Amino acid sequence: MRQIVLDTETTGLEPAEGHRVIEIGCVELIERRLTDRNFHRYLQPDREIDAGAVEVHGISNEFLRDKPRFADIAEAFLDYCRGAELIIHNASFDVGFLNHELKRWRADAPAIDEVCTVTDTLALARAMHPGQRNSLDALCKRYEIDNSRRELHGALLDAEILADVYLAMTGGQVSLHLGGDEPGEQGPRRAAVRRLSPQRAPLPVIHASPPELEAHAARLAAIDKASGGACVWLALEN
Repeated sequence: MRQIVLDTETTGLEPAEGHRVIEIGCVELIERRLTDRNFHRYLQPDREIDAGAVEVHGISNEFLRDKPRFADIAEAFLDYCRGAELIIHNASFDVGFLNHELKRWRADAPAIDEVCTVTDTLALARAMHPGQRNSLDALCKRYEIDNSRRELHGALLDAEILADVYLAMTGGQVSLHLGGDEPGEQGPRRAAVRRLSPQRAPLPVIHASPPELEAHAARLAAIDKASGGACVWLALEN
């Protein structure tokens, strides 16, 4: 299972208004393990960056002046992503921008969601935590993920943080605070998710037996009936 946690930074909010991608950050997971085979590029947009966007990510036109253009890295980007599951927070934004860049690059270029499947962690979080704030910062707080480095948005940093959030949301291992290991009130927060080393031997996969699957289905049906059709687990399975 190959997954790529992806984030972008842009010159503004609307590709239809000529805004461009200026940073792509990708973090690779194989069988839920970080591989350190990341993809990170800054891009020259050939246009001015909106002042409001600069306040969010801190990237200036001067910094991007000598960076490659999207056309220069498009093939490498598609090769890196092809066949993977993309994990993106608020996926419609990033996918819309990437597809706009791909069409600018080449009229017959495939859309990114044609060469990859896409999972939107914002939609996933809304299903799991209805009625709550589900921004990346809010999820970091909920799952005790250390995002203290996130003074400004950055595509690679945000992808790394989202990888921790995604692993926690979908069953990632949570750190154990043993005796004498609790941080003090003034001390730094510990990251809750322990990333699995790519050198570690694969974990065994134990599948549920048919009777266990039947019992599980019966329990979900009972929860769904008692909640008036609001069983989150059934919604995720469908």
